[in-house]
Amino acid sequence: MTGSPQSPQTITLGGGCFWCTEAVYVQVRGVLDVESGFSNGQSQNPSYEDVCTGATGHNEVVKLVYDPAQISTREVLEIFFVIHDPTTLNRQGNDTGTQYRSGIYFSTPEQQAVAKEVIAEMAASGTYSQAIVTEVLPVSNYWPAEDYHQDFFARNPDQGYCMAVAAPKVAKFRKTFLRLQKD
Repeated sequence: MTGSPQSPQTITLGGGCFWCTEAVYVQVRGVLDVESGFSNGQSQNPSYEDVCTGATGHNEVVKLVYDPAQISTREVLEIFFVIHDPTTLNRQGNDTGTQYRSGIYFSTPEQQAVAKEVIAEMAASGTYSQAIVTEVLPVSNYWPAEDYHQDFFARNPDQGYCMAVAAPKVAKFRKTFLRLQKD
């Protein structure tokens, strides 16, 4: 990309368990910060336990800060659609509930436009055999998850869930997006 320096952008993504999504995005070139949290629910400052009940309406998400001079919003979303299943409503693998819904929570109108464009292109191309159910909404009522959720995969690579679910997503990212990996 050329031209004047661009300010970092923030986008929030719900792709199932935030441990898995975070584990991928911390390895992406141009992603400056990744924080696990909860968004687009009703209650204030929910705990992980509260969110797991489904009663808060929050989604498990990662908030990404990225440098658009190094990675585009489109590339951020291309990774997102490879590392989770956008066709299952309120579910990713064995994780079920509204807190595991597929969601893109934008912070700019440009991000919204790119998200809708990418989804329309995938739908038209038949990338998935089922309809894409990813919600595209402005980010709202975001809260960071508790400290023990941050960098969970990096700190617990041998934990059962990390080995069974997060590690394969990281491997898929590495195989599919070699050009976007941090050095």
